[in-house]
Amino acid sequence: MFRVLFLCTGNSARSQMAEALLNWKGRGRFQAESAGSRPAARVNPHAIETLREYNIPWSARAPRGIDGLEREAWDFVVTVCDRAKESCPIFPGQPILAHWGMPDPAEIEGDAAAKRAAFRDAFVLISRRIDLLLALPLELEARLRAIGKTAGENSG
Repeated sequence: MFRVLFLCTGNSARSQMAEALLNWKGRGRFQAESAGSRPAARVNPHAIETLREYNIPWSARAPRGIDGLEREAWDFVVTVCDRAKESCPIFPGQPILAHWGMPDPAEIEGDAAAKRAAFRDAFVLISRRIDLLLALPLELEARLRAIGKTAGENSG
């Protein structure tokens, strides 16, 4: 199973939705978690509402920081906002790093309908990107990593 860490600034919207989506769509193949460089006090209610609207299970994990996560082994680390990309720590084991930047739906001003629309747009974009991730030939990635872990064979 591949371990994926989604990073954002507040860990209150995009990264939470990405974690929930990948754990649901990639179950059995992926284990996703999320964190923030400056975690918010709570998960944005519109993020929770959007996940419920699309029937995506959510773990109800409170926003958390990255402290300690940089010492864990990750196969992929994905930043979903520019500020998290800039403050991304160094991770051991050479995980694949990707940046999936997108506007923060929590920063949208306006009425409740405009905010809900921004969260739905972010959800759909994350969902499409996860679909593309799931379509990749990841067996090759696992095999390539295994080559680096083989003991020194005789090279005749």
